[in-house]
Amino acid sequence: MCACKSDVPKKATTIETTTPKTEIKQPEDTRSKRIVFFGDSLTAGYGLNDVTDAFPGIIQHKIDSLQLNYRIVNSGVSGETTSGGKNRIDWVLNEEPSIFVLELGANDGLRGVPLKQTKENLQAIITAVKNKYPTTKIVLAGMQIPPNMGQDYTSEFKNIFPALAQKNDLFLIPFLLENVGGMAGLNQSDGIHPTKEGHQILAKNVWTVLAPLL
Repeated sequence: MCACKSDVPKKATTIETTTPKTEIKQPEDTRSKRIVFFGDSLTAGYGLNDVTDAFPGIIQHKIDSLQLNYRIVNSGVSGETTSGGKNRIDWVLNEEPSIFVLELGANDGLRGVPLKQTKENLQAIITAVKNKYPTTKIVLAGMQIPPNMGQDYTSEFKNIFPALAQKNDLFLIPFLLENVGGMAGLNQSDGIHPTKEGHQILAKNVWTVLAPLL
């Protein structure tokens, strides 16, 4: 039900993937606006044969088909926590994004990280983006976790995301894994990571919120 360990142009043809250690260089059209997907294994497309089959790549294909002037930067790292995201956010913000999609927190929940810490880390990432690029639109992906840590923890974890969205005036994806989480046929053998078909649904969940911003 969650990841791994509410509101002309030149056509882009590739999706760029970045990590703290490496960056796949792609020919850049400097006129293109950047959409940064900053997340964990869901964003990175863990277990897929091609990163373009992950939901950010599917969205890039949709953007290309509509001839919109946006270039996706996939900055997903498998196993990433909110603490790891906070540590690498400055590096990711070397270039200005027009839209910043924040998809982190599920690994914190699976590991039982104190909720206060998770919320503070997410807020730190949001603040970093807002301080450096005040006009960047931020989209926050809501997450949920199984009740392994107890019902109170599970409920409070779920509430972190709408609370942060309201506090910071963000655009919220209520639940990234809607219609995918917990469905065996749409997840890989680990029961956690979506299949290629599952990512198609994730892309639809994101597109509903993202499309009006483009």
